[in-house]
Amino acid sequence: MQTTPLEKTNVPSDFNQVARRYDLLSTLNPGYRRHLVKSAKRLGLAGSPRILDLCCGTGLSTDAVRRAYPNADIVALDASAGMLEAARKKPALRGIEFVLGDATDPKSAGVEGTFDGIMMAYGIRNIPEPDLCLGNLLELLEPGAPIAFHEYSVADSAWSRTVWKAVSSGVIIPLGRALAGSSDIFRYLRRSVLEFDGLKAFVTRLESAGFESIQIMPMGGWQRGIVHTFVARRPR
Repeated sequence: MQTTPLEKTNVPSDFNQVARRYDLLSTLNPGYRRHLVKSAKRLGLAGSPRILDLCCGTGLSTDAVRRAYPNADIVALDASAGMLEAARKKPALRGIEFVLGDATDPKSAGVEGTFDGIMMAYGIRNIPEPDLCLGNLLELLEPGAPIAFHEYSVADSAWSRTVWKAVSSGVIIPLGRALAGSSDIFRYLRRSVLEFDGLKAFVTRLESAGFESIQIMPMGGWQRGIVHTFVARRPR
């Protein structure tokens, strides 16, 4: 069974149900937070940049952006009210502007101006209209500015698909059921990763949206070949 746009529109409400336990589940994933910081740093920004953190969830990616760029002006957006509620309660994230809205078109949620960099962790895979989203994100960047997609991609590697199937079925789904009381969003996670673009396909998608200077950088540990940082730039 393949994911559909209709299923993807249910993702925010599904995350509402697991928001209270989401950070605990993420902590059990070796390297989860460290890898987010690594992707944020791969934006390569300096000074006091203005950064948009899309699909910020409970703020784990927002915290990574702040750690990478302590002087940044950060706007963080997510479509799940429950996840944003958890993010807003974190003392480490005081001063962050959190916005409830659809990452497909952040401007429609009231996000204004342009940004020196955009971070999107585990988000583009869940967008019902990814090409429309990418076109809108291009317009939110300053000329020459980077965007980093911290995302799963296993379609090009049989080994990576095998490892992902084993970890998601044997660890992630059972833990989600035990700790969050539901496995629905984690079953969706398993399937959506298997169906998402391979590396070459996502690069082609980014190029078609108008991005350039695209790089793919790996993660380490068990996520090598599974999670990647895709960095691209708006043309000058």
